[in-house]
Amino acid sequence: MPENKELEFQEKYDAKHSLKYFRKHQRGLRRRLTTWAERRMLRKALAMMGDPGSVLDIPCGAGRFWTVLAERPDRRILAADYSADMIETARRFQPPELVARVETFQASAFDIKLPDAAVEAIVCIRLIHHIGQTEDRRRMLAEFHRVAAHTVCLSCWVDGNLQARRRKRLEARRPKRKYQNRFVFERDTIEREIREAGFDILGHIDLLPGISMWRMYVLRKRAA
Repeated sequence: MPENKELEFQEKYDAKHSLKYFRKHQRGLRRRLTTWAERRMLRKALAMMGDPGSVLDIPCGAGRFWTVLAERPDRRILAADYSADMIETARRFQPPELVARVETFQASAFDIKLPDAAVEAIVCIRLIHHIGQTEDRRRMLAEFHRVAAHTVCLSCWVDGNLQARRRKRLEARRPKRKYQNRFVFERDTIEREIREAGFDILGHIDLLPGISMWRMYVLRKRAA
């Protein structure tokens, strides 16, 4: 098992911030549309993954994607987050009948604390774009390769679109910061790291092709 790895941004998700995060995604037309679009992307990804019978959602956040994971009635749903407060927020505010379907536990994506091949698939949405160090990404992908029996869905920010070009110009104008917690990846770079971790890329789904940075990759463990 890899040693635990903490990321600086994770420490902010106390009870107050977790509730703020939950409410943020309920507020405003733009955020509601983004959630609708991301859920639609996830449905497509699950279909590409072969409609897995067991899924780990990590980090699960406030449970924004549990409704999609629960659309298969017999699916076993596990959900983990580094923040115990975030898990508590999800369990408090998601519908009780949905919460009853989900097995939650606290864990880092670098150290999931499940046996090898414990679930058919892993869903990891809105995490890896926070991880700027290649070695950290490799360690996380290695842990996903260990825990997932077959497939992984991974969302990130990629270049080659309007938003990425705008962000690059914005970052060039900003003063240099000691700590940065969001990164746009060159597609060739992230895809190479994925393959080096032992995955084949089954395909990808873009939020808005040519416009949005958000992309979901669907990965399959390469046969030994």
